[in-house]
Amino acid sequence: MRYHALACDYDETIASNGRVRERTIEALENVRKSGRQLILVTGRELDDLSSVFPRPELFNRIVAENGAVLYRPTTKEEQTLTQRPPDAFIRELIRRGAERVSVGRVIVATRQPHETTALEVIRDFGLELQVVFNKGAVMILPSGVNKATGLRAALKELGLSPHNVVGVGDAENDHAFLELCECSVAVQNALPTLKEHVDWVTSQTDGDGVIELVQALTATDLSLLQGRLHRKLCIGKRRDGRKVCLEPYGHNVLVTGTSGGGKSTLAMSFLERLEEQAYQFLILDPEGDYPNAPAGVVLGDEKRSPSAAEVMEVLAKPEQNATVNMVALTLEERPKFFEELLPRVQELRARTGRPHWIILDESHHLLPSAWETAEVQISRRMSNYMLITLESDRVLPSIVSTMDIVIAVGEDPARMLKTFTETVGEMFPDISQLTPKAGSALIWLRNSGEPPFVFEPAMPYAELQRHRRKYAEGDLPPERSFYFRGPKGTLNLRAQNLTIFMQIADGVDDETWLFHLRNGDIPQWFRDVIKDPELALEADSVKDAGPHESRKHIRTEIERRYILAA
Repeated sequence: MRYHALACDYDETIASNGRVRERTIEALENVRKSGRQLILVTGRELDDLSSVFPRPELFNRIVAENGAVLYRPTTKEEQTLTQRPPDAFIRELIRRGAERVSVGRVIVATRQPHETTALEVIRDFGLELQVVFNKGAVMILPSGVNKATGLRAALKELGLSPHNVVGVGDAENDHAFLELCECSVAVQNALPTLKEHVDWVTSQTDGDGVIELVQALTATDLSLLQGRLHRKLCIGKRRDGRKVCLEPYGHNVLVTGTSGGGKSTLAMSFLERLEEQAYQFLILDPEGDYPNAPAGVVLGDEKRSPSAAEVMEVLAKPEQNATVNMVALTLEERPKFFEELLPRVQELRARTGRPHWIILDESHHLLPSAWETAEVQISRRMSNYMLITLESDRVLPSIVSTMDIVIAVGEDPARMLKTFTETVGEMFPDISQLTPKAGSALIWLRNSGEPPFVFEPAMPYAELQRHRRKYAEGDLPPERSFYFRGPKGTLNLRAQNLTIFMQIADGVDDETWLFHLRNGDIPQWFRDVIKDPELALEADSVKDAGPHESRKHIRTEIERRYILAA
């Protein structure tokens, strides 16, 4: 299950004219019956809410006052998450003519058109407050407090990640919390600006729209939106510059290739993309290759074996990733450790949807082809596994067959892909027209209907910085340097890095510069030696421009990508 919680706005979302219809309540009860959590996220004050909605216990948590108050319905405990504006501010707001002023535990509210008065009083008092709008309501709160911050507090208590939440709303103040949720939904009566920024707009209004959402959620886990959400994990680029991106959910990935061929580099880049978007991951690391995984707690070392209990303790917090160093375990002990850990991880996933990705490096150590007990442990319905191995035929075939994305790297990616098809009993796709170069990889999206294609994997950030310094200021060997020779071959000016390339480019005559640019020499050097297809495309884009314009454009791109970045 991908979505473990539904976060709802109140007014004009689950409620119409302040009241929630019985059929909407029944739909919300079905969410709870499906094993999911319910969170109400509203701008209303708690006392006001209780006067119109008699079923607060329907929700696991209530975020009130636009993110400023957290309420636990089962225990009737409430917690203010920030401080209320000073009483003097409230008195002055009223004195200056603001009407229908209400004061909650934290929030101070009035109505339009008194937002100008509110801003003037905030300015005159020198307070760090903000004004938030909600269809005519003017809400005044401490800066940085909104529905998203309140929802985060609720999710932390429930042990859930925003990546396992669907949010639904209708108004201006819903933007922040819907952006936080993995899937954002607007009911049909929502403001046009909100509808433009969500993943799905229901065909029905307010409560009926929520019923429509609940039916899709409980019946199919919103499978109708698979591939349509705005979040992507981009792992590289095609030769023409188009990004290669994976969906963050619903896939299993196999990375296979020769030793030293780039498997760990690709995996590290993928982990960085996960960490950027706060997806939780677990790395099983038999050889200790990931001591510096991003935002990861490393468990175990060369002398001390990790334990399943401490792994689960780390994963209990959604913001923590776990890297399990298994070097201290013998080859025979590694599959047994994995067999012990896996049921606990799958139980956590069933309950919370986390960890979002499980990476098995040297997966032939953990799932050897002769090992049978794992077949009952890993369900074919499980997803978001990345298996990394030398050759796929060394991994349990029943597990290899669940891989729907195959990435082959190293010296002979075509052979790696062929080994995979033989392992799973599938016809080898035609890749005769593909010519992977050093540093590139083959990727096959098995269920897309598209044949395999070549792409350039994204570099990990640390390696990218080394790459930038190397090409900006390094000393490339003569055979990889660029030579300005001119149309008649009378020159022999060597540029062993990009800094010297720009210096020489500024000094050579226009005829020499345009000869190398329009002949394709400069774009080819950028593409084949600098390993930067985007820079090559930028050079191609100004081939027909004049010498001054083309020099300036390429210099700007080099400075932005390499000189300033390094």
